[in-house]
Amino acid sequence: MNELKILAVDTATEACSAALLVGDKLFSRWEEAPRDHTRKILPMVQAVLDESGLSLDQLDAIAFGRGPGSFTGVRIGISVAQGLAFGAGVPLIGISTLAAMAQGVYRQEGAQKVLSAIDARMNEVYFGRYELQAGCMRLVGEEVVRDPAQLVSELTGEGVLAGRWLAVGTGFETYGEQLNGLAEALVISQQVRFPAALDMLPLARAAWLAGEAVPVEQASPVYLRDKVTWKKLPGRE
Repeated sequence: MNELKILAVDTATEACSAALLVGDKLFSRWEEAPRDHTRKILPMVQAVLDESGLSLDQLDAIAFGRGPGSFTGVRIGISVAQGLAFGAGVPLIGISTLAAMAQGVYRQEGAQKVLSAIDARMNEVYFGRYELQAGCMRLVGEEVVRDPAQLVSELTGEGVLAGRWLAVGTGFETYGEQLNGLAEALVISQQVRFPAALDMLPLARAAWLAGEAVPVEQASPVYLRDKVTWKKLPGRE
């Protein structure tokens, strides 16, 4: 059986990353580089391809961080992924940035239950709840964008989450005091702040095996907000 080969790219948050799965081998690049994604992402892609000895046309699929995250960052990521996929003649797999962060804290800290939250600005967070199933973090419920107080009220309407939960992402850095009431024992991860393409690969592999890859023209971003604000604070997305 031929080795599965999937490239992953992500620019949805302040981090920029590319990673490549070749059978059981992994190659990756990651850097926290706000507002510099357009310059860094393609060299990262080339670096992991060079390290693996592969070319784009040898890939089976390309995965991308579909959001939520920065509007500009999500658009850069999907545009790059579509351009690469068109050139390589391969399908695309969209991966949630919230799920990727949950997968990252499983990889680095062995977490089984994870709450992921990205600071969405305007006193809101992008949020998802995940639990480990067969080596992959799976969404429980739905991903949402909420005011932190509203989120706590909604999720704890029938009581706080039982047991120990790992909390990951900039949402907990910014609104940790408000979000602390989500679980009986909430531990904020010190290892993962942003998603990484490396952690999208197990999720992309599972999606590929489940037949969830789509043609390039069907790939779409996920913003969660119905209306995207164009009024930005200085230096922020």
